[in-house]
Amino acid sequence: MNSQINDIFTGIKGVIFDYGGTIDSAGDHWSEVIWNAWQKADIAVSKGEFREAYVFAERELARVRHILPQHTFADMLLIKMRLELQWLSEHGLFPPALVEEKAKETADLCYKAAEAHVKEAVPVLNALAEKFPLVLVSNFYGNIESVLKDFGIYRFFKKIIESAVVGVRKPDPEIFRLGVKALGKDPKEVLVVGDSIKKDILPATSIGCHAVWIKGLPWDPAEESTPPAGVATIGSLSELISK
Repeated sequence: MNSQINDIFTGIKGVIFDYGGTIDSAGDHWSEVIWNAWQKADIAVSKGEFREAYVFAERELARVRHILPQHTFADMLLIKMRLELQWLSEHGLFPPALVEEKAKETADLCYKAAEAHVKEAVPVLNALAEKFPLVLVSNFYGNIESVLKDFGIYRFFKKIIESAVVGVRKPDPEIFRLGVKALGKDPKEVLVVGDSIKKDILPATSIGCHAVWIKGLPWDPAEESTPPAGVATIGSLSELISK
């Protein structure tokens, strides 16, 4: 491990991982993963229009239970892509006849991207799970267990703390307190790994946890530029176990 990471693990007895943006996209906000897929699929809208569609879909998913516990990641992506493209279509920005075709195409591209990143994360999760109990703390839609099982990584986690289940969302520090409680450790003995300074790093450190920030492409660069003092920054999860 590099010296900074090695120092961070000193005294650590448990690790909390974020999921979306951390394990499945190497630090990139999921809007960037989807935007990349849309470009590959030749969906001719501006990034501003895309972001409006993205925000609409996220709010709709919070308002109405479109995603059920049994839905896999592939199922979830297709639901999200439909919502986003339907919004564009309703605003005259995308042909209605192409919504289903492009929803499937972009969902597939996003799934393959996530699958590749999760595959890269497996050796890291495996190595850390041999040394520490791991807990997942995630803002998700109520189907995170199905997603983790689909990707074959459910076995690494002692406990799953999911916002849709526990009724608390990041950046509320309480969701990290639940993670610390699940580990049965003191906050000072817990390391949190996440991609968002606002939603992971700041709330985790506010309750006394240590933290590592995986830096990727953010939603808002102004909010995700400089981590607090003492927080290590990595470019990939593999750095957590590199010699």
